[in-house]
Amino acid sequence: MAKLSRCLVGGTFDRFHAGHKALLLAGLAAGEFVEVWIVNDRMSSHKSPFLQSFEQRRSSILDWADERITTHELSNHIGPAAHRTDCDGIICTPETLITCEKINEMRLKSGLTPLQIIEAPHILDQTGTIISSSRIRAGAIDSNGNLWLEKHNRINTHHFVSSLDEELKQPMGDLHIGPEDMTDVAMSSALEDCTSGALVAVGDVCVGTLIDMGITPDIALIDGKTKRVELKHKIEVESFDILLSADNPAGQITPQLMDSIEVALANETPTCIEVNGEEDLAPIIIHLLAPIGTNVLYGQPGEGLILRVTDEKAKIRCKDILSKFEVR
Repeated sequence: MAKLSRCLVGGTFDRFHAGHKALLLAGLAAGEFVEVWIVNDRMSSHKSPFLQSFEQRRSSILDWADERITTHELSNHIGPAAHRTDCDGIICTPETLITCEKINEMRLKSGLTPLQIIEAPHILDQTGTIISSSRIRAGAIDSNGNLWLEKHNRINTHHFVSSLDEELKQPMGDLHIGPEDMTDVAMSSALEDCTSGALVAVGDVCVGTLIDMGITPDIALIDGKTKRVELKHKIEVESFDILLSADNPAGQITPQLMDSIEVALANETPTCIEVNGEEDLAPIIIHLLAPIGTNVLYGQPGEGLILRVTDEKAKIRCKDILSKFEVR
């Protein structure tokens, strides 16, 4: 069968992933050239506050594509396919097939030849679920459909190794400086840089400071200690709607801690995890499980407070760090 001359495809193309690549490859297999019409920032703004910008989405496609693919800005829901006379194909997924059929109906009413519809199959992730931008933004998978925290890691206890000592001493986020006896100074600074995502506070001092400021974090992890010394004044857990507990000895990351963090992230009301042991290593798991845009706060002894907003770089680093732990 002769190739089509030019195929059109439209979409948001956020977090350019394996499913997007399969869609465009299906177009290239059917046609000589593919035009990718990318939803602009105005149209996509209602989807998620953590959607990439139009230029970021365009750049991701162009970094992967060859000269047979061109990118264009889509500013309405139909795009140019209903009236173009220089194209003969349109690419879709099962979900967008109905839109392509409507476009062909519009073409027929205008006296134009219908476009040949190329339906690309879905690409599945490690769990057998469709790879999608929303699942990537939700923090579950990477752009290739790999779980950030794989099942074999979920069932084993990870033990800290001394070779990681220097690496973990380095702040993974932005340091907000403030005196130890005025913890609200660093906290106020950090809060100014927070995104609209969930607020996760790790450590009794961090959690206590927020509560004293009249702010209840979405998720709190406490162990009743600071600098491994028992606190005289315990956190007022009454501020939280849901209380969870997890056994997690010092220098370890247990399956129980991982499960508790996952449950807390899924809750829609403020949740506190009371850790029997230590919660110092919890940010590693939080970043691996949390949605993109989650604000993770924890103390930096003698200096202030660290804020790290969960993104792909944080997930990659945490996955690498976890892989260096000893598994028993």
